[in-house]
Amino acid sequence: MTVLSAVQTKPSSQLRTRVMVVDDSVVVRGLITRWLTEDNFDVVATASNGRIALEALDRFEPDIVLLDLEMPEMDGVDALPLLLKRRPEMKVVVVSTLTRRNAQISLKCLSLGAADYLAKPEGQKQATTSEDFRRDLIEKLRVLADNGRTPLAVVPLPVDSGHLAKRSSTTRPRCLLIGASTGGPRAVEQVLVGLGPVIKRIPVLIVQHMPAMFTGVFAEHLSAQTGIYACEPVDGAPLKAGTVFIAPGGRHMGLSIDRGHPIIRLDDGAPVNFCRPAVDVLFRDAASVFGDSALAVILTGMGSDGTQGARDLVRSGSIVLAQDEATSIVWGMPGSVAKAGLAQDVLPLDTIGRVLKNYITGARS
Repeated sequence: MTVLSAVQTKPSSQLRTRVMVVDDSVVVRGLITRWLTEDNFDVVATASNGRIALEALDRFEPDIVLLDLEMPEMDGVDALPLLLKRRPEMKVVVVSTLTRRNAQISLKCLSLGAADYLAKPEGQKQATTSEDFRRDLIEKLRVLADNGRTPLAVVPLPVDSGHLAKRSSTTRPRCLLIGASTGGPRAVEQVLVGLGPVIKRIPVLIVQHMPAMFTGVFAEHLSAQTGIYACEPVDGAPLKAGTVFIAPGGRHMGLSIDRGHPIIRLDDGAPVNFCRPAVDVLFRDAASVFGDSALAVILTGMGSDGTQGARDLVRSGSIVLAQDEATSIVWGMPGSVAKAGLAQDVLPLDTIGRVLKNYITGARS
């Protein structure tokens, strides 16, 4: 049975974000509708599969669609590109249970244009009682809703040279550090592709906020899409040029020195900025280990993780870049770095790979 329900629980307001919930479970649809309504969202419609959602799109004009992956008649993977073709400005969050297969499908959806993904507990009982699921759902939608509103004019500050360590004009980066969150998987892939063969010259270390199940799959996805070897490292792994190291979900990835050589350090310490892995941990260690020979970039993501670590890198003389607001899904992390005056450049996504390449080759020093 297919179901479309129009929902209007409060008088509509242009200030509230319009949401459509697409899930084949009537219990999950009702639960999410109640949660979002209590948090001042307008749930304008619910649908039991992708086909029904597509037919209802023009009528209800949602700003955000919560799209389950596994549904009869038309699943989320098939519905996603059709929904975005109809309303390109709309944000779609794909929702799936946390399995390896669904992690692979979710990453595919991100490459097809989904703004974010959300892992839900297996079974309706777990979904209805999981406070983590509810909190993550509300947080993601709040951030996407805020990012969709007309932003205030923000002029990034120039790099705060008052705390810069002296950097030699001949210094070449010995590692590339990347931090990202919401919208990051697609952005990271584009940056790596933009580096081309130059990536073989240095190791690349990436902190992408993801659940543990996803990071290993993300590494495999990057390898397949870019032809560059990517992996989740083990604790104590030596750095190797031409290898992309992805921080494992649920563990911090940092750096230390062993017998004069930099190695990867993994630990299960407390979350930093509510994140584990945290960009700040990697950046802080890199400032200590590499001094002025690290090169870092902060890509799209919610929150401010990476700002304090970027400050450490700038003080050590290293270069920090940030993605611009126009090309970010969420200009939280890069915006925080830019507003703090820690970014050497604030760049659109499609130019970041080229600029990084120039720093690595010495064309820009």
